Amino acid sequence: MPSLFRPLAIAAASAVFCAAAWAQAADIGRPPAVIPVASEPPPRLVVYPPLAEPLARGVVIVQYRTENLRVIPVFGKAAVDVSPRVGHLHVTVDDRPGTWAHTSGDPIIVVGLKPGLHKMLIELADPGHKILGSETVSVNVPEPKASEAHAH
Repeated sequence: MPSLFRPLAIAAASAVFCAAAWAQAADIGRPPAVIPVASEPPPRLVVYPPLAEPLARGVVIVQYRTENLRVIPVFGKAAVDVSPRVGHLHVTVDDRPGTWAHTSGDPIIVVGLKPGLHKMLIELADPGHKILGSETVSVNVPEPKASEAHAH
């Protein structure tokens, strides 16, 4: 019985070897699956003014987009060379000492600001927290209307 399986094993091994060799030959001239980070265009941050309707209720919603960088919750030196490039945002309100990391593509939402003029510094950072670009947004939170002062 063992002698019956030997020819089948040799045929299977030959087929696997030939398929692997053909796959490598087919990849000649094809670009790599990812572009080295050094060859990628620089990342860019575009921040839009706060949405007017929520701002009238005291809720600051800032939409943004990035180019050549995906915003995801990945940190550390090893992730700096990931391609396509990844990173996160640093958000600071009114030059306060506290800055937070925004790690999703969702809009930035801030509630609880007192009425008046505020500024938000939004920085594009790599996984090692190196700042790659920034935008500052002015936010004017209006006084609540008497009818909305206690609305929930």
